[in-house]
Amino acid sequence: MWRPDRSVRGPDRPGYRDIDPLNRVFAEAFTDRYSRDGLVGVRVPQLNPLVWRYALDDAGDGAMVWRDAEGHMVAFNMVHRSGTEGWMGPLAVRPDRQGEGLGSLMVRTGLEWLRTHGATTIGLETMPRTVDNIGFYSRIGLVPGHLTVTLVHDVPCRAAAEAELLSTSPVGTERGIAECRQLAGALLSGVDFTREIALTRDLAIGDTTLVRDGGELVAFALWHSTPLAAGRPKDELRVLKLAARHPAAFERLLDALPAAAAGERVNRIAVRCQTEFASAYLRLVSRGYRVHWTDLRMTLEGFGQRAPDGGIVMSNWEI
Repeated sequence: MWRPDRSVRGPDRPGYRDIDPLNRVFAEAFTDRYSRDGLVGVRVPQLNPLVWRYALDDAGDGAMVWRDAEGHMVAFNMVHRSGTEGWMGPLAVRPDRQGEGLGSLMVRTGLEWLRTHGATTIGLETMPRTVDNIGFYSRIGLVPGHLTVTLVHDVPCRAAAEAELLSTSPVGTERGIAECRQLAGALLSGVDFTREIALTRDLAIGDTTLVRDGGELVAFALWHSTPLAAGRPKDELRVLKLAARHPAAFERLLDALPAAAAGERVNRIAVRCQTEFASAYLRLVSRGYRVHWTDLRMTLEGFGQRAPDGGIVMSNWEI
């Protein structure tokens, strides 16, 4: 009896030409996931192609796709490394090819890639309500940790004080990026957000807000304002990476973000806060930030997340 060919090949590194199939697998897989979680009728939109370009360029050789015998994409895993910090996301398997062991294969492949490339923190984020995912990742050796809580705040109508941006900084872009690398590395040795900052600049999808004290950089926030979903208008400023030398610098950074949002003509600021920074989390809430979404951070046993040597370092593990 004839049987369909269920073989897959990969991983291959995808290019920009693969953005359309990546988007289809992404939307189908996450819509199916929401449906199985009981959110019937929720349709996950495709992502903005510029966001995919950022994800592909940021992942580099860590961008992985698997294809069927006819060359159609069946799964992908975007594996990222910011110095010694490694994480995976997004990752998805086409609904009709789930349950065949492909998900386990691609996660293990991503974990091995990160180990090989020197990551000392390795993990991912998943929805806390999705117990199937938590169980699946746990069987591979990932351990639940802190929540990452997305908090949002409406941009005030009154004029915000101007803030220094990397794109217009008097010290110059290259020196500004170097200062961000030095600050992040001083707080959390080995962590380096240089590539993300440079890519954001090159793709013109956001910027980096800088805060100084006597000329010395004491805080920065890398943010995107380009729409996350394809075909949607620009509506929020999303903070992806954040570093502050001390609580006072964090406060000044929060003071500066509304100016950036106003400059981008968006109505909302979103900060993804890891709850290990309890004081920073409560400070955001006291400033009027509202809880909008939660993700569960999971890390590989033996490759857990390190606390910074003072200060605050928040790193978004989503694109």
